[in-house]
Amino acid sequence: MSQVLGDTCLIIITVMNKKIAIIGGGNLGSAIAEGLINSGFVLPADLIVTKRNIETLKPLAERGVNISNNNIEAVKNATWIILAIKPFQFKEVLTQLQPELVAAKHCLISVVTGVWVKDIQEIVGNDFPIFRAMPNTAIAIQESMTCICNVNASQEQTAFVSNAFDQLGKSVLIEEKLMDAATVLGACGTAYAMRYIRANIQGGIEIGFSAKVASLIAAQTVKGAAELLLQKNTHPEQEIDKVTTPKGCTIAGLNEMEHQGFSSSLIKGIVTSYKKILSDM
Repeated sequence: MSQVLGDTCLIIITVMNKKIAIIGGGNLGSAIAEGLINSGFVLPADLIVTKRNIETLKPLAERGVNISNNNIEAVKNATWIILAIKPFQFKEVLTQLQPELVAAKHCLISVVTGVWVKDIQEIVGNDFPIFRAMPNTAIAIQESMTCICNVNASQEQTAFVSNAFDQLGKSVLIEEKLMDAATVLGACGTAYAMRYIRANIQGGIEIGFSAKVASLIAAQTVKGAAELLLQKNTHPEQEIDKVTTPKGCTIAGLNEMEHQGFSSSLIKGIVTSYKKILSDM
């Protein structure tokens, strides 16, 4: 048996004759594994999941995934290594894995919050292809917005990583200097959207709907609005113009929201969150 790294787990995924090791079997690591299976990107039989407490991996085992606690051996046989551990575990876990890593063989993908490429390079060196990927909580339903940056990666490697995260929602390549801003827009943004939906529900209740019906209408309306932008690749104002008629109720409501500072307060909130990240660094 190889050394088990804390409470982390390791998942090995065979894709196109390549193996991916996902280190960290919490919510995020498990969501990545489930999403790759659900999308057909990998077959359950191609997965080996390791963790100290394999009891928590029974749902994966029931789907045909192999489970084990042999982390080191799994890394030896992997090509792609996804770090999905907690930030406080990062240095210890990667240091323990480092002797098994070979720059000519392994590609590292970190989804660890607050860990920069330079932090990884301080442990493994500067020769590895390294990716940072920042998904959001919607990864649990394969609807994440994942921002990705990389160093030392080939076009083929970049395409592979982008394709993997596209199975879990949508992905975009950005510069690493924008990762903190991406956290605000893509991760904190989920909470901002939820707060809008919550307010919409409260307004719906005030004008006569039950909470259950108001929640359904609000959530589906926001989902539909987002899909219009994603599928048509239009600007929000173009879609707004389609539902605002002269002297109509929509423009009256929009103008009142703007008078009350709707857009400016949202922008200020985004900037405040970003400044908080910078001040905590």
